[in-house]
Amino acid sequence: MPPVKTVVPARAAHIYDAYMSCLAAREVGNKTFESGARNFLARFPDPQDWAAQPLAARLAGTRPHLQPLLNFLMLHGHLRPGYDYLLERKLTVILREAAVSPLAGDISRFLAGAEALGYSVRARTGMASEVAVRVLIQAGRPLGELTDADFAAFEQAISERETRTGRELKHYRHALYASRAVIYHLGAPAEPVPKRSTLGRWSWERHLDGVGPQVRRPMVAYLERLQGTHARSSVQGAASELAHFGRFLARHDPQLASLASLGRQSHIEPYLNEVAAAVNHRTGAPIAASTAKQRIQTVGIFLEAIAEWGWPDAPARRLIFPRDAPKLPHPLPRYLPPDSERALLAALEASPNRLYADALLLLRATGMRIGELVDLELDCVHEVHGQGAWLKIPLGKLLTERMVPIDDETVQLVDRITEHRSPGRPLRHPRTGKLADFLLTRQGRRVSAYTLRDELHRAADEAGIDDVVPHQLRHTYATALVNAGCSLRALMALLGHVSAEMSLRYGRLFDATVRDEYTRALAQAKAQLGPVLPGERTQLPLAAVTGGNWREAPLIKSRLAGGYCLRTAAQGSCAYANICEHCPNFRCESSFLPVLQLQRVDAEALAADAQQRGWGEEAARHRRLAERLDALIARADAS
Repeated sequence: MPPVKTVVPARAAHIYDAYMSCLAAREVGNKTFESGARNFLARFPDPQDWAAQPLAARLAGTRPHLQPLLNFLMLHGHLRPGYDYLLERKLTVILREAAVSPLAGDISRFLAGAEALGYSVRARTGMASEVAVRVLIQAGRPLGELTDADFAAFEQAISERETRTGRELKHYRHALYASRAVIYHLGAPAEPVPKRSTLGRWSWERHLDGVGPQVRRPMVAYLERLQGTHARSSVQGAASELAHFGRFLARHDPQLASLASLGRQSHIEPYLNEVAAAVNHRTGAPIAASTAKQRIQTVGIFLEAIAEWGWPDAPARRLIFPRDAPKLPHPLPRYLPPDSERALLAALEASPNRLYADALLLLRATGMRIGELVDLELDCVHEVHGQGAWLKIPLGKLLTERMVPIDDETVQLVDRITEHRSPGRPLRHPRTGKLADFLLTRQGRRVSAYTLRDELHRAADEAGIDDVVPHQLRHTYATALVNAGCSLRALMALLGHVSAEMSLRYGRLFDATVRDEYTRALAQAKAQLGPVLPGERTQLPLAAVTGGNWREAPLIKSRLAGGYCLRTAAQGSCAYANICEHCPNFRCESSFLPVLQLQRVDAEALAADAQQRGWGEEAARHRRLAERLDALIARADAS
């Protein structure tokens, strides 16, 4: 006698019939699948009641013959099992089964959106199976209606599982981070979450760990006041410096009842001695003078502020003075020498990471700060009739906007960046919270400064250059402008400096007045004492110094870059060849008009010689040089 089949309750009969039809359409299943479905639905006519069981019971009840039923129930909207369960299940065939379920359209949209943002097949398939399909199952709403709360619940489940198992789920977190951006660009109200450091999320209490409660209280209150007038990063810096002082007081005077009891000899001077002896906790080397100065000045500003505000914790008299801080060195800006710059730019031009490399080339072409670069918006280029193209640089370090003139090559560079950026909806600006179309986006998110630094380090390694930082590109831009005769006022406007002192640093690099005085003094010394340098000075034109085919002489070519060169023949070929605007020997004033005219003749001869040899690019370069000389001669005549 055959066994009696379990009866499926009437209210679950439609679910059972749909499941059996699905198995038949897929040509899978056996009697255990049928009996398992009958028994499950007999016990849970409403499948959602099964989700109310503890996680251990749900996992234990997921027998092999029940897995297809549970997948069917989840994909067809009959069961939302909880994120804790979804994270424990591998769901290896869920995407294949989803293709014939009500979720098929949303999964296809997600995969297409991820592809449009530049994700590989493997990446977008993993994101769909690990995050998208699980969120769609648990939320029970279509893709376009997913909210921040849905993703917050998924992230909370990840954290709980990490705590339960003691293992990090990095792959889930990375997939959630990327999937949220994809879903946002597909029109959902859930917005991407910007990457923030752990420190950025800490409370001020956490920053001041190790500080005694009587000292921590006024410090926390002070930091909270600063939030109204300072950027969070600035407040974080102040918290870090105050923490050093607070922990010193906890060690030096554990019984200190209030900051009002601080004394110059008993507390401040011992702290100054500790700062002077402080070392970097990673390298063991003494801290920089700038770090020591910041630690001292931050404490001084804090104590003065609470005294001005009349806080009861303020000391009765001033305890820290300007001369307590060490004097800082004043190094020259670290610009890239021409040879190194050429090698670096060549490595960037050849880079496979076109978006990042082009962004760094734009940094060099405009002299922006790295923070300003990543904040550029899509409509940053403005054409002004009769004045060419200008680049609008957004609010940066000094909270000022500015317009920088750019040439056609830089405009083409911006166009190239636009071609490689990822499309999508506007993103929230981290400073204002307003939606903005950023120029530098990849995979639906803003390109970070850290990513650009990594690309610059890679290009520098490839070019054989010691480590380069983005700010050196800014220094190189400014140095070229100074050497080309750019005025201080124009340099301030181009660099976004708010004081002349900031721009004067570049004037110290190659001071024209110092050079002129040196040249005048050297000429007088030669007149009185004879030549002070070995060898005879040979004047241009230089055809006589080669003794042969002068057009092949690299020394001559190094002098043909649009101005009079003060180098002597004894110095040989110049490393600054054809980039003379970097070189302190370069001169193009009206007094050198005869020399410029002779160089104009030489440039034409070189162009004709290169054309005859079939060197098209070389000929074009010399013709451009001749045109530049024409402009210099005309300017010299006018002056």
